[in-house]
Amino acid sequence: MTAPTAGDRLLRATEFLDHDSDAVQALVHRVLPDGGRGMSDIERARALYYEVRDGIHYEVYGADLSREGLKASSVIERGMGFCVHKSIVYAAAMRAVGVPSRLYYGDVRNHLASPKLEELMGGRVFTFHSLTTLLLEGKWVKVTPVFNALLCRLYKIKPLEFDGRGDSMYHPYDEEGRRHMEFIRSHGEFDDFPYDLVVGGIRRAHPRLFESRDTTARGSLVADATGQDIPA
Repeated sequence: MTAPTAGDRLLRATEFLDHDSDAVQALVHRVLPDGGRGMSDIERARALYYEVRDGIHYEVYGADLSREGLKASSVIERGMGFCVHKSIVYAAAMRAVGVPSRLYYGDVRNHLASPKLEELMGGRVFTFHSLTTLLLEGKWVKVTPVFNALLCRLYKIKPLEFDGRGDSMYHPYDEEGRRHMEFIRSHGEFDDFPYDLVVGGIRRAHPRLFESRDTTARGSLVADATGQDIPA
């Protein structure tokens, strides 16, 4: 019997990257009805990138950080989450179409958070910011399908694009030339979501962010930006 390769391992369904679930399969089918037949892996990756970036609303408030709530299927069904949630969905979707994926975590300094969010986070350093890494055309690339276009407009941040060949990480400056986000520490890459490491790390670093053990404080990033709730 041939030993499984690293690529085989990074295509498996896992507890959190549950791409064999109905919810993940439905998302992929909606974007690629025939599974992307005739498309390259890069074309599939780009199509699913924009679906996750803009189809799942980015929201830090009211986020479910339970084990069940962090499964890709649960995030899709809820239709919202922040970087940790959305990166899980994208990694699962890419495995569903045969592209090896992993999850990457790093601490970032965010210069454009709202005063309310800064207070809850205890400053401008956000721990365990998440993105996805993909193996495309023999090269690993970092991909961040996180901040959706609506919030980019409200916060005057350039939407992050992905061409399928180069790393897609947060632009360092916003539309007005102000610094937006910089990576200051890496926690590495993982084959599945390291629940205790990431959720435990966020709880320790940002205790005021949590309303309960598994749920972040109530609020709305749209409301923070505009002073009123606007549908996502």
